[in-house]
Amino acid sequence: MLNRFVLIAVFVPLAIVLVALAVANRGMVPFTLDPFNPGNPALTWQLPLFALLFAAAAAGMIIGSVATWLKQGRYRKLARQKSQEAEGLKQSVSSRSAPVAVPQLPRS
Repeated sequence: MLNRFVLIAVFVPLAIVLVALAVANRGMVPFTLDPFNPGNPALTWQLPLFALLFAAAAAGMIIGSVATWLKQGRYRKLARQKSQEAEGLKQSVSSRSAPVAVPQLPRS
């Protein structure tokens, strides 16, 4: 139910805005990689503006995701260590040859 609400409330309006942005910005703009010689034809491409906007948004999401993943590395390492510790404890408990006797309380 929540997935459907998020899909309708967030992604549908976002898709409408992105399609409108793409239609409104179809004009070709120069994209150059040489800031000191902007007229250099070897490093200048003519691209639609929406393609540059979408590429910048995608690059931002990828860079942000990688930065988050790297920053959370210590937490993943700690979780792996705790998981290995718990697995070792499970194996040591299951490898005991004699069952553990549980004392019974007297019934009144």
